[in-house]
Amino acid sequence: MTLLLVVVGLVTTVVAVSVVARRLGALSPILLVVVGLALSFVAAVPQVRLDPEIVLIGVLPPLLYVAAVETSVPAFRYNLRPILLLAVGLVLFTTACVGYAVHLLLPQVPLAATFALGAIVAPPDAVAATAVARRIGLPRRVVAILEGEGLINDATALVLFRVAVAAAVGKTLTPLGVAGDALLAAGGGIVIGAVGGIVLAWIHRKITQPLIDNSVSLLAPWVVYAPAEQLHASGVVAVVVTGLYLGHRYPTLMSAASRLQMEAFWRMVKFVLEGSVFLLVGLQLRFIVHDLNAPLPLVVKATVTVLAVVVVTRFVWLFPETYLVRLIPRIRRRDPAPPMQYPIVIAWAGMRGVVTLAAALALPAALAGGKPYPRDLFVWLAFSVIVGTLVLQGMTLPAVVRWLRIPRDDPKRDALAEASVQQEAARAARERLEKEASRDGQIPEAVLERLHTMLADRTNLAWERLGGRRRETPSEAYSRLRRAMIDAERNVFRRARDEGKIPEEVLRRAQRDMDLEESLLQREDR
Repeated sequence: MTLLLVVVGLVTTVVAVSVVARRLGALSPILLVVVGLALSFVAAVPQVRLDPEIVLIGVLPPLLYVAAVETSVPAFRYNLRPILLLAVGLVLFTTACVGYAVHLLLPQVPLAATFALGAIVAPPDAVAATAVARRIGLPRRVVAILEGEGLINDATALVLFRVAVAAAVGKTLTPLGVAGDALLAAGGGIVIGAVGGIVLAWIHRKITQPLIDNSVSLLAPWVVYAPAEQLHASGVVAVVVTGLYLGHRYPTLMSAASRLQMEAFWRMVKFVLEGSVFLLVGLQLRFIVHDLNAPLPLVVKATVTVLAVVVVTRFVWLFPETYLVRLIPRIRRRDPAPPMQYPIVIAWAGMRGVVTLAAALALPAALAGGKPYPRDLFVWLAFSVIVGTLVLQGMTLPAVVRWLRIPRDDPKRDALAEASVQQEAARAARERLEKEASRDGQIPEAVLERLHTMLADRTNLAWERLGGRRRETPSEAYSRLRRAMIDAERNVFRRARDEGKIPEEVLRRAQRDMDLEESLLQREDR
């Protein structure tokens, strides 16, 4: 019963805070963390300790999977160089800088242990960065780079973390062995993810029922994550590869009903998991402060040092990574240098998240030979980096974007591209209709006329989006009036059900058809 109350309380708080955040125009991930911090010291609130296994096995795979499914594979491939330089190069650089900085503060702690801390705080959170980036309308390429970085950097950081912890507890490591482990993690994850994607794609093609399709989709992250981890490969990489593969092919893998249901299902799962994760991060403050035994001056000094190193190293890395590589003519011709605002905003969007805290809580209690070390301080430092980057960078990122005057993607360019492709699609649809009509030879003229009218309306809608918004377009008038008509139809069906004229099943069938049509009208209004 206690677990049920905790789950209900978490979800209720997530919903309530998200509603308040939307009304205030605030960023819900940051507001959820702040609310969690406040609630952590309220005696009536149940104490919920974050289990690292639940995060790394139960929460991380589905969140990474849905993020990968929603990622554009062409954009990911085009931005692969900056993504890898951030997700691999920057994580290594940050790990080394934080490790050496903390070792200077705590020379009695072995370098391997401080490197483990560096690996913990190195990767920005995929959820936090992209949620904020999309909310404030950053350019599409900036969002694509942040998304790609967030998909891969956890894998790099977790491999580094395991190596550093193994060295800290006294295991003998060689450069060749470390390189082999890294190659196994990355290569094994790619192979398992690719095989999983191919097998799951085959299964999706064979399934005709939306509910079964959804069930397979729900299992997909763990189907590849579990065997990858069992074989000491990277489960994170496996999930990302599978998600990218399936997401790119979903339009041809399943029916329209399955895709619609799956999109709604994963949106709900993503909303609940993301919100719960940020709320849980804030709720850990009470435990972390209670367990902290380090002297206050050391805590303050270490916190400021680690937070500063985490923020500064991202800037130090990004500018050479952005501009020095373009001294190579081939890269410069293919991808001209972006304006300076782009690396600045990417550098400032380095918010950390729950994976950082989960990895910190997974630190061993002692080092090799039972030597003590300030594990409680390391957990505090990881928590401080999460809260510091979320509050400091997340809350100020919209203001930084306005100050930099970063131009947004031109909606008219998108509308023009959509209209052009829609024109081509309409031509292909018309040719197919004529071919089917000539093959059949018995299609009523009224049916053909209705199909031609529907096709013309869809094409006209795409071109109308290019016009001004000063007055209502014909398509908008149609949507408004048709919604009013659907409301009237819905009321009649409801009264007929209440009066016993039709059974409940008839109402539900008619309601579903009207809901589908109304959802399409709402999409056309956007």
